[in-house]
Amino acid sequence: MSIELRHFRCFLAIADTLSVTRAAERLHLTQPAVSRTLRQLEDALGVRLVDRTTHHLALTPDGRAFRDRAALAVAAFDRALAYGRHTGWPLRLGHAWSAAGAGTTTLLRRWHEQHPETPLELLRIDDRTAGLARGDVDAALLRGEVSAPGLVTEELTTEPRVAGLPADDPLARRPSLSLADLATRTIALNTVSGTTFVDLWPPTARPTSTITIGNTDDWIAAITGGRAVGVTTSATAGMHPHPAMAYVPLTDAPPVPVVIAWRDGPGHPRIPDLVALAREVMG
Repeated sequence: MSIELRHFRCFLAIADTLSVTRAAERLHLTQPAVSRTLRQLEDALGVRLVDRTTHHLALTPDGRAFRDRAALAVAAFDRALAYGRHTGWPLRLGHAWSAAGAGTTTLLRRWHEQHPETPLELLRIDDRTAGLARGDVDAALLRGEVSAPGLVTEELTTEPRVAGLPADDPLARRPSLSLADLATRTIALNTVSGTTFVDLWPPTARPTSTITIGNTDDWIAAITGGRAVGVTTSATAGMHPHPAMAYVPLTDAPPVPVVIAWRDGPGHPRIPDLVALAREVMG
């Protein structure tokens, strides 16, 4: 049996929903058809992609490894089809939060002036690589350590860390803070795409109370709602001002590297131009 694109789409729907029922609803197929298509894909590959031994479906290690490859293949196919519907080939730039910081507007405008034939689409995707590993974007602006295989990165700059506090918090009135000032508070941690983890603090003075969130909007809501405080970079302060939020410099937290990343291999022909412009604007 030959593997077709429908096998990839079926597997990705299952991987996203972890449910044959919801995958069938998404694909407008019957549940037996989805199960049969998954089984055909596994038989053709010779590996088990989905563990069906529990009450809830889960991806096997092979399934997790194959998911990004399948997503990349589907994205490439969809991009090829979309090419005929556009006068230009859009260049998609992903980010998980804060984009290029204060240089975002300059980056977008200068690109439009220099490359009007190639639209630059800025996409926020709440993912460790902002969709780059899955093929959702052509390049990405990322913060912190980037360890995903198959990616090329170039560091553009570093950003100092700041504390995020409710505006009426007593600590918000100080000109600067240390990590120790926050250690007794509940810390909001963005475990999906953030750069702050409890090991940022010394082993003997780590916070004991944390809440986990998945994106910048929820991070801000947790802090302005009085549930927690947080640590982020100066770019967040510039890109996400809020009347109920205060950002205070941290004196003893290491800065966060900002990198531009792209996949190692054939990609959008304008990626070198984007890297060069990002270097000029942010470097």
